[in-house]
This record gives sequence, structure tokens and C-alpha cells, in this order.
Amino acid sequence: MAGRPVTIFEVATAAAVSPATVSRVVNGKSSVDPAIARRVLAVVERLGYRASASARNLARGSTQTVAVVVPDLGNPMFQEVLRGVTRAAAASGYRVLVADSEESPAGEPELALEARRRCDALVLCAPRMADPLLLELLPRLSPVVLVNRSIEGVSDVAVDYAAAASAALLHLVELGHTRIAYLEGPPSSESNRRRLVGIVATAADHPAVTVTRVPCGATSDDGERAAPGLVDVGAVGAVTAVIAFNDLVAVGLLAGLRALDVDVPREVSVIGFDDIEFSRFTSPPLTTMAVPRSELGVRAWSALIAQIDGADPAPPTVVASTLVVRGSTGRARPTATGTVTATDSERPIQRERETP
Repeated sequence: MAGRPVTIFEVATAAAVSPATVSRVVNGKSSVDPAIARRVLAVVERLGYRASASARNLARGSTQTVAVVVPDLGNPMFQEVLRGVTRAAAASGYRVLVADSEESPAGEPELALEARRRCDALVLCAPRMADPLLLELLPRLSPVVLVNRSIEGVSDVAVDYAAAASAALLHLVELGHTRIAYLEGPPSSESNRRRLVGIVATAADHPAVTVTRVPCGATSDDGERAAPGLVDVGAVGAVTAVIAFNDLVAVGLLAGLRALDVDVPREVSVIGFDDIEFSRFTSPPLTTMAVPRSELGVRAWSALIAQIDGADPAPPTVVASTLVVRGSTGRARPTATGTVTATDSERPIQRERETP
């Protein structure tokens, strides 16, 4: 039989049993008569039969595959989370499928269901769908772990973005900035809501600080598009520092400000979130709140494999961030009148709307 693999049907014929019996014997099921099992194993050895991985998994009701659904595969943050899941899953003999919802809350539910149908379990990364829909969907996705989204009774791994945003704002306040803008992420983003919690609470503790909320998005294009609408030469009370939703937005903003001849950080300081790989290569290098991106994936896998093995959902895991100070933030400069402004050249960012 050299030249092609031996099939389970050939083994069954040679052993005078059914293919189902061969499958049970090969997969170690104890329901087969010992004498029959010995006969089947002898034929398996003589013919050199090797069950395929797909056949073994089918017999076990398992695919040895999990899926990761992300809102934007082009975002290096999600790429690193995926890398963490993939490496940890491979060490346990699992493969990973990837699905990208492309920031579409409407298309995300069906995408998640389709991914789950093809695998044993699911990591749902920063889902954008509303809570009622997610709650309705989760029982059909189980086993499932959420990343950067919390639902009671479901395993989740999340960055403490409220604390991270608070630290970002405090960094700017310590540099003397009192008029600061926040470029908001997608309205459907839970991590954006958490950032706002930290920003609002911290601003409330500093009455001299005014934070302006500016609708923006999650991509570098969003950040770049925001720049022209923010700049207002000589505006009274304009902001001198910007907190961007993430590093991609901050990178785009840096490019947009540079095109407008706005000096960073001399005129405007900029800080981002996530510390993606190329944030240190921007001009100037980006100050950011670093998060252990790959570790999020590793921890998500640990919680997921425990559920696959029969454990109950684990308690939430909260991951801390770290302030990484680079060249994009600097001290606010006082004017001759003593008023704090971005710089002597008076090229600040226009305020759009106040934080409630």
C-alpha cells in the first residue's frame, strides 16, 4: 500500500469491523471489547495506518482551532493581541482563525457567530456591538473570552484604560497644561468610554484644568483629518496639549500638525495610548501610555483554554499601563502676561466643546 495513506475503511475491512469501531479503538475509547480492540490494533500496526488530525478531532467533536475576532486588523494593537493568542495557542496544539469586523458594530454579531461555528472557542477582542446584543449573543459563542470589554459572568482581560487616561492627563497637568483636548475614539468603543471616565474624574480634581472633547476615530487618517479643524492661530483660550484615543490617531495628528507648521511639543504637546511598535520612530517620538499588548493575548488564551477543558469562566483580569515619556510632550510656556499658552508664537488648538 506504499505510495498513499491507508484509509480507515481498509483497516475496518482487514479487521472485519466497522469504521466506527476502528475510530473508537484508535481514539482510546473503552467501549470496545478488548479482544476486538487487540485485533484492530494489530491491523493498524501491520498496515501502517495513521489517523489524520482532522479525523481524530472530528471523532472527539473538536477542531483544535479557536477564532479571534478583532475590530481592525490593521491596528498594531490588535495585531499584537492576536500574536499573543496565536503563540500561546500553538504551544497547546491549537490553531487560530482570524476575523476582522472592520469597525462595523452591525456586521460584528454574524461574523462572530460564523467564526464560532468553525472552531472550538472564541476570543472577542474589543467588540463594538451594544451591550444588549452582546449579552444575547454570548451564550451562543461560549466558550468565549472578551478582551477590553467587560460583561458580568464572562471571562475578560482588559487594560485599565481609566487609570491610563488619568495618568496621561496628570502628565500634561504636571507639565503646566491647563487647556487640553481629547480626541475621542469610536462611540461604540468600550475602551473609549473607560478613557473618558479617567479623564473626567481627574479633571474634576483639578479645577483649573479644562478638557475639550473632540469626536475623532481610531485610525491615523482620523488623526490627520482632525488637525486642520483644530488649529486656530491666535485663538483666545485655545488648548496647548492633546490626548489622542490611541497611537494611530496620535501618529496621524503629528503628521497633520507638521503639515500645518505646528511645532510639537513647543506649541502643542501630544500623547497617545498603546505604545505600538513605530510610536518611538515618529517625529518627534511619541509619548504614550504603554500596554502589554501581547500579554493581553496570552492571558486571554489562558482563560479560554481553561474553559475548553471544562472550567468555569475565570474572574476578570485587569492589566496596568505605563507612561512612556518621549519627545512629543513638553512644558506649557507662560506668556509675558503670565497666562499659560502653547508657545510664544501663539499657534494653539481651537476648543470645540467642553466636557460636561
